[in-house]
Amino acid sequence: MTEQTTEARHVVVVNDEEQYSVWAVGRPLPAGWHATGTTGSREECLAHIGRVWTDMRPKSLRLAMGQS
Repeated sequence: MTEQTTEARHVVVVNDEEQYSVWAVGRPLPAGWHATGTTGSREECLAHIGRVWTDMRPKSLRLAMGQS
């Protein structure tokens, strides 16, 4: 018997507050979330989020503080 490893694919998603998450490919996205176009293993997606999500504050808070 051969062992077959299938790695689940994920997609990076973002909401209107510019908060990121990882979502399983093929599952319907929750309301308010949009795919960014980045897909890969869960670890690859989390690494991407770590590179691009440098300010954890929600967009509305950044705007209220006069930052973009």
